[in-house]
Amino acid sequence: MGKIVIEPLSRLEGHGKVTITLDENGNPKDVKLHITALRGFEQFVVGRPAEEVPRIVPRICGICQTPHHLASVKAVDNAWDVEIPEPAKKLRELMNIGNIIHSHALHFYFLAAPDFVLGVDADPKIRNVIGVINKAPEVAKQAIELRKFGQKIVEMIGGKAIHPVTGIPGGQAKRLTEEERDELLKDVDRMIEYAKNGVELIKKLNEQYMDLIKTLGVIDTWYLGLVKDGKHNVYDGTLRFLSPDGKEKVEFKPNEYLDYIGEHVVSYNYVKHPFYKKVGYPEGIYRVGPLSMLNVCDSMETDLAEEYRKEFFDIFGFPANQSLAYHHARLIELVKACEKAKILLEDNDITSDDIKADVEPKAGNGVGVVYAPRGVLIHNYETDENGIVVKANMIVASTHNVPTMEKAIQQAAKEIFK
Repeated sequence: MGKIVIEPLSRLEGHGKVTITLDENGNPKDVKLHITALRGFEQFVVGRPAEEVPRIVPRICGICQTPHHLASVKAVDNAWDVEIPEPAKKLRELMNIGNIIHSHALHFYFLAAPDFVLGVDADPKIRNVIGVINKAPEVAKQAIELRKFGQKIVEMIGGKAIHPVTGIPGGQAKRLTEEERDELLKDVDRMIEYAKNGVELIKKLNEQYMDLIKTLGVIDTWYLGLVKDGKHNVYDGTLRFLSPDGKEKVEFKPNEYLDYIGEHVVSYNYVKHPFYKKVGYPEGIYRVGPLSMLNVCDSMETDLAEEYRKEFFDIFGFPANQSLAYHHARLIELVKACEKAKILLEDNDITSDDIKADVEPKAGNGVGVVYAPRGVLIHNYETDENGIVVKANMIVASTHNVPTMEKAIQQAAKEIFK
């Protein structure tokens, strides 16, 4: 009996490794995904004034800092019973969309595309973003432009391109000026075109790699996403579970998440394994992120993305259970993000100065949920009568996916060893 250890895992936020235990015939007997870093943010924020926390938690992730900022400030609003003005909500949603544009472009073109554009058999030395630039310079240029546009949105609304600071209990600390709005609007149609080019590219790559897509990492799981009136939404709404066969939908409010989501402790990981409580562990493990969001929603909010969503299910079936279909789903979300950015930028509310409600710190328990680029993100804080955090719980987007990533790696290992 032997063991294969893949360490470090690269192209992910954080530190991880995979161990594959082999039986006496050299076949995989057990496969484990280990997350090897302890973060500790649930303890860091205890004892802090709640209004400070949205400026601390973006440090959880260098890529998804904006959703952490927004889930956090939403949780404080919720704990203190604050209803923020409509223009502030739209600004926050646009800020989150900016991060999604930046991150989805990063994820596909910089982290996934090297394997597809250069080929899975290419030398690892060239299978990186530099290799993509050399082989497909126009594709790389568009990816950089998309990332730049997303970062510019976050910077203009959030005050900083990384670790934004303008989300405050009661709304937003900074408005978007007419000049800033016009500057973003002049680029947005081009970004929609670039995002469409991404979907067309993945469709071609799918044809090339469909045998792999339909065999590697194909698993049946539950799915979790965020919907508003049944439509795909990245900032607001209710949480929805979808069963592995696509027949059962279970919807619940963010504040009810503890009734539906459990966290199972495993001995070989610093990350807990979340699961759907009504089904139990491990049968109730579920996926989040672009694939789940497309599976879970009834439709997209924007026209072009909705056409692409229907086409996606014509290709993959419903619900799509192929892990490698995440890339296609992510690029559809990129189109939707660019389309929705245009809608919000053309809304006169977006430059309003009615962006802050009065706030009084108090004892409370609040939950904030947004969609981060890796999936549903949950922040939950309890505060005392002075507004100091006494307890915190966070379920980070990647955490939801850890048990299902492990299951997909187990399935892929068996297929590859065949």
